[in-house]
Amino acid sequence: MAKNWEQTFEKWLAFENLDSNLQAELKDLKNDPKETEDAFYQELTFGTGGIRGVLGPGTNRMNIYTVRKAVNGLANYLLEHVVNAKQRGVAIAYDSRYMSQEFAVEAAKVLGAYGIRASVFTSIRPTPVLSYAVRYLNAAAGIMITASHNPPQYNGLKVYNEQGGQILLEEAEQITAAIQATGDELQVPVRDKKELEDELLLYWLGEEVDRSYLENLIGMTKMGQEELEREKDLKIIYTPLHGTGTDLVARGFKQLNFPNVTIVEEQAVADPEFSTVESPNPEEHQAFKLAIQYGEKENADVLLATDPDADRLGAAVKNKAGEYVVLTGNQLGSLLLDYILSHSNLNVYRNARMIKTVVTTELGRAIADSYGVETIETLTGFKYIAEKIAGFDSTGETFMFGYEESYGYLASGFTRDKDAVQAAMLTAEMAHYWKSQGKSVLEALHSLYEKHGYYLEGLNSLTLEGKEGSEQIAKIMEEIRHRPMEEVAGIRVEKVENYVTSERTDTATGTTETINLPQENMMKFILEEDGWVCFRPSGTEPKLKYYYGVRDKSEEASTKKLEMIQIALDEILAEIIKK
Repeated sequence: MAKNWEQTFEKWLAFENLDSNLQAELKDLKNDPKETEDAFYQELTFGTGGIRGVLGPGTNRMNIYTVRKAVNGLANYLLEHVVNAKQRGVAIAYDSRYMSQEFAVEAAKVLGAYGIRASVFTSIRPTPVLSYAVRYLNAAAGIMITASHNPPQYNGLKVYNEQGGQILLEEAEQITAAIQATGDELQVPVRDKKELEDELLLYWLGEEVDRSYLENLIGMTKMGQEELEREKDLKIIYTPLHGTGTDLVARGFKQLNFPNVTIVEEQAVADPEFSTVESPNPEEHQAFKLAIQYGEKENADVLLATDPDADRLGAAVKNKAGEYVVLTGNQLGSLLLDYILSHSNLNVYRNARMIKTVVTTELGRAIADSYGVETIETLTGFKYIAEKIAGFDSTGETFMFGYEESYGYLASGFTRDKDAVQAAMLTAEMAHYWKSQGKSVLEALHSLYEKHGYYLEGLNSLTLEGKEGSEQIAKIMEEIRHRPMEEVAGIRVEKVENYVTSERTDTATGTTETINLPQENMMKFILEEDGWVCFRPSGTEPKLKYYYGVRDKSEEASTKKLEMIQIALDEILAEIIKK
């Protein structure tokens, strides 16, 4: 008896109308049984906000049929759950990856089959602009075709709700159920593109949304009118890393009167191969290699890099030796938070709030506390930050800033996802401010450490790909959950936070309290002396991530403690894998 995946493979092979490119790839796959199984053994999981995977034929790959099936599920969900979904329609944007524009049009063709209007951008746009477009157009939902900073062979589809945030757990479960009810991905109904254009069920979006977005962007500034109108002497190098950020970031700087902006020419090309970098991820220092060369030539004050869909921002600044140092997401987020709060009249804001995730630095909480601003903590993922902001409409709380360690920041709720265009403007402003005070950005950071303590963080990940890899990650998490960890690197565990059971346990007394957050496959251990470690599988990549943080009175003491914890965690995981 044939295995299920073999039957699905044969079904695709026998399908007469199969896309010709996929047909050719499918025939090549026949010679590689392991690769064929991986392409067909499961359907792409509708995970954190959508689907993401390697391009190619198969139910476990990104192609027009898996995109159609996902959008078919979304269409059925919208018609059942969202008021006036047909008339309000869906906003669709896409990045510079292979097949991005084609997938955007396929999505519109499926929506059109249900009479749902699709408003599609005429060219590539950043993810935050899609988030804004949903709100601007009062759309029923949004679709962003992107795989963020994954390697070139990947693409993905992210779904946004009517608030402009990535869909939440309950929405994802309902859409997943509608996708599963769809049946055969090869038989999803689609309509002709030209017919949809004629009937205005496919509408092409141009500059209108960009202009409105830019108006909101300049409204964020903390500079006074006189300062805003003055030309700044800050020298900026900016790289969009072959992605979508070039146009809006450049226009944003122009609005704020930063004339000394040099764009890394080789990386301003929207190249789906990301040919000048190993990975188009501003979290990785190699992504700054060209920007650093430009910076040294121009004697630049700050280097900025946005990832391909321009929702994450990385920054590098000079140290005392004149070398460029890449800031971590935790460091840049903390600097931006301090800049915003120190330039806000907090008496004007009712119930000011800062939002961070459970794996983001505790320095943010210390900074917020010093200004009398309350910190709200969420699970990992910006959708949870967006959900909190949406809730503020009814609670009267005021959103000041939200961030996560993975280079995601939001300073104004006009978009409802991490926004590297916003963050680039704020970083330039913040650097300009400190320069005007005779201080470098790194000196400003060390002032924060001197005031609040040296908070340092680390992140490692274990990559385990394919079917076997995901099974192994599940087993490792199971072992960590049931492992009575009493200390890490000789530092006592004070509390154990189990996000599967939503319980926080005090190790000394055995008493438990409820964690008021959605359930997630994550374990966090709170250590003595303001330390912590956390394990969670990535929602978007085949990785097990482990985060850790420390605080001490000096940089040397914190660095030493951080290294000890990293070694201990590596040993713990090696031991579990050996089992």
